[in-house]
Amino acid sequence: MSAVIDAVNVTKTYGDGDARVHALRGLSLKIGPGDYVAIIGASGSGKSTLMHILGCLDIPSSGRYLLDGIDVQLLGDRQLSLLRNRKIGFVFQSYNLVPRMSALQNVELPLAYGGVSAAARRRRALAALEIVGLTDRLKHEPSELSGGQQQRVAIARALVTGPSLILADEPTGNLDSHATTELLGIFDRLNASGRTIVLITHEEDVSERAGRVIRLLDGEIAEDHWTVSRRNR
Repeated sequence: MSAVIDAVNVTKTYGDGDARVHALRGLSLKIGPGDYVAIIGASGSGKSTLMHILGCLDIPSSGRYLLDGIDVQLLGDRQLSLLRNRKIGFVFQSYNLVPRMSALQNVELPLAYGGVSAAARRRRALAALEIVGLTDRLKHEPSELSGGQQQRVAIARALVTGPSLILADEPTGNLDSHATTELLGIFDRLNASGRTIVLITHEEDVSERAGRVIRLLDGEIAEDHWTVSRRNR
């Protein structure tokens, strides 16, 4: 099976001349189907830039990035948008839910953009909300949900398109310890069922829940190791 993520000598620079910033410096990374990877680093390490590139929200200045075997640099803006919708499920720190929509409607939204019929949208959204344990909150709007529940809706929304990759950017950043434990338990179960997960974080204890930890420093991979928990499985 081909890699879900295959980045080769990826660089990203911003600005010109003396103001040029080298956010990524020839980074190479391969992540296979079913891997659970945490990318960790301090502010300025390049992890946010890498997240944008892995999520097809930006393209490298040089190098090559293939998502599920597709060379993203060969795609136009509309093709990139379609690729994101079909191949990537995003989970953000701030949830990014639509305020006046119910949990069910928020989860259906990516499918509506993809032209899926109303009946199929509802069926798939219900299944995704069942996975995250929120079938009793279908009609609740975000303001009626706790932070942990909102993030679980966001995970259901990420799952509903059946993506090749779940890309989570600081997903526990706004959660208390109890909600964080619940959320990481969901990621554990999703990965156990074969989902590929890439989690961007600055929290050491969160990163150690993944099977593999990649540490960035100044736009380069400083460390790449499998965790003890995964080696013992």
